[in-house]
Amino acid sequence: MILYPAIDLRAGKAVRLEQGDFSRETIYSDDPVKIALDFADAGAQWIHVVDLDGARDGTGINRTQIKAMASAVSCSLQVGGGVRTRADVVELIESGANRVVIGTVAVETPDLVIELAQSYPNQIAVGLDARGSDVAVRGWIKGSGVDLVELTTRYDNTDVAALIVTEIGRDGMMMGPDVKQLGKVLAATSIPVIASGGVGSLDDVRALGKLRFGDRSLNGVIAGRAIYEKRFSVAEAIKECSI
Repeated sequence: MILYPAIDLRAGKAVRLEQGDFSRETIYSDDPVKIALDFADAGAQWIHVVDLDGARDGTGINRTQIKAMASAVSCSLQVGGGVRTRADVVELIESGANRVVIGTVAVETPDLVIELAQSYPNQIAVGLDARGSDVAVRGWIKGSGVDLVELTTRYDNTDVAALIVTEIGRDGMMMGPDVKQLGKVLAATSIPVIASGGVGSLDDVRALGKLRFGDRSLNGVIAGRAIYEKRFSVAEAIKECSI
């Protein structure tokens, strides 16, 4: 299992939201590039970057920071937030993103995502952000009425590199991941699954590492607030992920 330490960008700063609520924001740094360097120095193979302004408004005001991070670190970047078009995907890849996460469009226009995954092998992930079983769109502001597990199966037998499953109600709350729901997703798809939302301790990381369906396990776990709040370090979590 791979650890993906997270950097969420809003107005060029590294922040965390509680349950995706833009009014419940904590600013952790005005230098996200330094945070990325610290994560890489601690041994991270990947960093998960979310452009919150892009996710909510479709703006690209954080693209300069994303490009600077990609230039600064030797590890890989997984970037999402506001990716609505092929041009957005191309711009992020040209800016140095190793993998681009598509959320809203993956719900509303799945055929475009499948086409992009064919065009950019191993570089397109689908972000499945859910409240309960309902997948949310537009920066988590709206429900889609689409069932999480049902949408998961839509992308089987495609070139999608990974599914990133976030339980919005747990995101930024450090209350533990929704292991039951993640197990349902593992059971429904053959695509690598990355868990996000609720990780607050090394015990949570261990629990995710033990999750199985047949011979399948989680590909990765995203952690953000718990790292910033020093519940555990990147190095400690990487060690747990490798057990």
